[in-house]
Amino acid sequence: MSSHNGKHHPVRGAMAGVAGGLIASWVMNEFISGPGKKIQESMQDPQQQNGQKSSEEETATMKTADAIVETVTGGQHLSHEGKQKGGVVVHYGYGALMGGLYGGLVEYWKAPKAGLGTVFGSVLFGAGDLLAVPALNLGPSPTEQPATSQTNSFLAHLVYGTTTELARRAVRAVL
Repeated sequence: MSSHNGKHHPVRGAMAGVAGGLIASWVMNEFISGPGKKIQESMQDPQQQNGQKSSEEETATMKTADAIVETVTGGQHLSHEGKQKGGVVVHYGYGALMGGLYGGLVEYWKAPKAGLGTVFGSVLFGAGDLLAVPALNLGPSPTEQPATSQTNSFLAHLVYGTTTELARRAVRAVL
């Protein structure tokens, strides 16, 4: 259990988790665009590679950013460039929020830290990519796509979970 001088501090834990989540969101992006992309390409046949997402296709985070703006403004939508920028804000905001919740939680319960944060990353992948994204019509359901199409995202969430845990530990040690 995380503690400082033998006491639990959920606020300090949450602050460390937010920092960890922000760092992990960046590392996750780097993984997706580098090693993750190469892994994904190696698993696809050449016909699938030709049908990959174009840079114009909207991601779940871009759709979320647009939905937030539409709700707040009473109907206005973002341009494609605005959706791209908003998607980045949603990605980092969600990463920080989940990291903060994780950091506060592990002050009292060590189970989420299992596997050096990989359990945490796996839960986020399952709850987010496999359940929430299709349920909110932000992307296709897992049954509507080949299993290999989820590989990059799953691995990226493992990277996110591990990075969140390592960064959280480092920040929490000084708080």
